[in-house]
Amino acid sequence: MKKRKTTIKRKTAETKINLFINIDGKGTSAIKTPLPFLNHMLTLFAKHGLFDLKIVASGDVEVDQHHLTEDLGICLGEAIKKSLGDKKGIRRYGFVLLPMDESLAAISLDISGRPFLSLKVPKRRRKGEFDAELLEEFLKGFVNHSGITLHINLLSGENLHHIMEAIFKGLGKALDGATGIDPRIKTSIPSTKGEI
Repeated sequence: MKKRKTTIKRKTAETKINLFINIDGKGTSAIKTPLPFLNHMLTLFAKHGLFDLKIVASGDVEVDQHHLTEDLGICLGEAIKKSLGDKKGIRRYGFVLLPMDESLAAISLDISGRPFLSLKVPKRRRKGEFDAELLEEFLKGFVNHSGITLHINLLSGENLHHIMEAIFKGLGKALDGATGIDPRIKTSIPSTKGEI
C-alpha cells in the first residue's frame, strides 16, 4: 500500500505553517504554535485518530487568533486530501458518539469531495482563549480544503474545555474510521460514480 503521508507548507503575510501528517500512524504528535489550547486539541485529534502529526506554526496572534487558527485548518485539510490520493479502498464514512465528562458530541463525516460544515454548538466565548467562533473558523478551513462533509452536533455539555475535547477527539476517531482501508474494496473507489 502506498504511504499515506504528506507535508504541507503555507506562508502568507499573516502566518507561516509547516505541517506533516501520516494517516497510518500511531498517534504521535509534536505541535508547536503560539496557541496552547489549540495545540492541546490537535494533540488529542492525533492521539485518538492514530495519526502522526507534526506542526510548527507562527502567526500574527497579537492581532487575533483567527488567522492562524483558520490557516491551520486549511493546512490540515490539504494534508488529509493529498495523503488520501485517489481514495481507493477507503471506508469513506466515519461517525462517532464521544463523551467527555458531562459533554457528548456526535460527529459524522463523509470524504465526499463536497465540502460542507454543519456545526451545532453554543456560541460561547472566553476572552483570550479558544472559543466556539474559532472552532468554526478552523473547521471551515478544514472541510473546504479536504473536501469533507462534516456534521458536528453537541448533544450535551457545559464546560467549554470538555466540549472542545469531545469534538476534537471525536473528529480524530471519525476520520480514522473514514480513512481506514476496507479489504473488500481496496482496489476501487467507494462511489457508484467511480470517483470522489
